[in-house]
Amino acid sequence: MSAIRRSTAVAALTALLAVTATACGPSDDKAAAPGSSAAADQKGQGDGGLTLPKGVPTSLDDLKQWKDGGWQNWDEWARKASDFVNPIIKDHWKADRLAKAKAAPEIGVQATGAGSEFDATDPEPRQVTAEQVARPYHQHMAPVGKIFFDSPKGPMVCSGTIVEDPAHPGRSNLVWTAGHCVHSGKQGGWMRNIVFVPSYNDNGVPMNQVGSAPSQQITPYGRFWADWITTSGEWINMGSEERGNGGSAYDFAVLHVKPENGGGKSLQETVGAAAQVWFNSPSADQLSSLDAFGYPAAPPYDGARMMSCPARPGRLVMEQGTPAMHRIGCTMTGGTSGGGWFVNRGGKLTLVSNTSISSNAHTWLAGPHLGPEAQRVFDGISQKFANR
Repeated sequence: MSAIRRSTAVAALTALLAVTATACGPSDDKAAAPGSSAAADQKGQGDGGLTLPKGVPTSLDDLKQWKDGGWQNWDEWARKASDFVNPIIKDHWKADRLAKAKAAPEIGVQATGAGSEFDATDPEPRQVTAEQVARPYHQHMAPVGKIFFDSPKGPMVCSGTIVEDPAHPGRSNLVWTAGHCVHSGKQGGWMRNIVFVPSYNDNGVPMNQVGSAPSQQITPYGRFWADWITTSGEWINMGSEERGNGGSAYDFAVLHVKPENGGGKSLQETVGAAAQVWFNSPSADQLSSLDAFGYPAAPPYDGARMMSCPARPGRLVMEQGTPAMHRIGCTMTGGTSGGGWFVNRGGKLTLVSNTSISSNAHTWLAGPHLGPEAQRVFDGISQKFANR
């Protein structure tokens, strides 16, 4: 792209105040290598270091087409790190559309014998029935919310957690979720129109009432659009939406978000809460208990209510040479993906994993151990926005 065309594109993007476009990725347009962030920062490539990715709207006409539904062209599914783009479309996610979003495609595995051939796998846990979280959610589990995105199969949902950002103490704009909630892995690419809604459906009204309920109840803090995302190179290169595999051990992602309607406050300041992340925590068999949270949306749940499973975790190895995942007994279903798993560490709510896969019968869930790969992804996005 010529310098003149780049300058014109930047002017167009800046002019449309209701839209923000995000580009990320290495200049060679390749997916991230194993262990690296999937949204590596672009470094000085002429014209002030600006390089617009394939597929990003580059004019007011392009932006209008995107807002009018051009994002639904999935023929060339943006896959590589440099292809991610997520312009804000104001009011795209109104309450009625939020209510129609379905659970992300479930990633299930055969429960019987899953991972039993590996020495580090512990016996299958007993089933734990999910419990409803006390309402209103903003008073009882404020950092947890719901993630909405568009996929080739239609509007989908996952769960996410506001997490502390060491670069901005008390002013974090970071949300933790699962990699498959933002990228389809080996056979696909980036999702679109990705937003986070903290304390979604704050009073837990039934789903058939969500579309008509006042917005302050369904989106009490508003909608926050991802303007940057990182996930692991392992997930992009290995991950599968159809079944759990070695990529599931790296099924995590971090979103940097901004409010749909603008404003000077950070996400953490707006909500008043965030969880800390414990990287390289003890293995699952060394943790006495944890609590998993999320918004299950596949039957018998409908996605309207936040649920939790208190359980003692064990280990699950999905593939030789990959880290042991955490596994707990839990009946939560699709839609819970990306939801945080927490322990109390020093009196603080502390995230140690997120929901990734489940048994086909929904008797247990498994999530990645947050080791050096997860810390690398997290540090990359934190450092990127450290001076902003």
